[in-house]
Amino acid sequence: MADAVAGRFGQGVLSRAAALVYSLLVVELLLVATTLPGLAPLVLLDRDASNIPLFAACALPLGPAVSAALYALHHHRADLADLTPAAAFWRGYRVNAGPVLLVWAPWLLWLAVVAVNLAHLDAAAVPRWWAALLVVLAVAAALWGVNLLVITSLFDFRVRDAARLASYFLVRRPAVALGNLSVLVAAAGLTVLLSEAVLTLFGAVLVFVLSRNCRPMVGQISREFTA
Repeated sequence: MADAVAGRFGQGVLSRAAALVYSLLVVELLLVATTLPGLAPLVLLDRDASNIPLFAACALPLGPAVSAALYALHHHRADLADLTPAAAFWRGYRVNAGPVLLVWAPWLLWLAVVAVNLAHLDAAAVPRWWAALLVVLAVAAALWGVNLLVITSLFDFRVRDAARLASYFLVRRPAVALGNLSVLVAAAGLTVLLSEAVLTLFGAVLVFVLSRNCRPMVGQISREFTA
């Protein structure tokens, strides 16, 4: 009887929910801690177009932090007796920080260049259709970058192979791309309406939603592109 009770411990709906809440709280604390070097100066900057390069620089720590959160939540186990979200987070951070920065830094630079161009359209004296094209390119680059971040965080591909897969799955899994767009819109809304600090406080939840939304892509990559 005792063995049966022990076997059921941590397997009920409430236990699984408690395990998820615990993991989200731990990941959230670690996410805040690892993004603090960029977050602290970021909240002090005026929201002015001249600060766009500084915004991008402050966002550099965000890439490895989100990657580690993705790794931890991807490996989350809904068992109260076997919860190690902190260990998973630091393992993901240690393994992925270098590869993620290789793709995160150029991606941020590209988005910063687009943002600067959009902010100075009048000074550049370019037609309005050019602004619309830049917005489309920025959205496509953002969705591609999210795919690339997820793939780099969860798989050990070469950068060029991960980049190709990120492009491939924009077309192959449009529902995933639309879901990721919703997450980006929510993140942008929190930042614009409230602040970067508030966005960080909801970071683990947004990463969890992103992780669940990308499951079809991750599953297909596991089946078709890994041994």
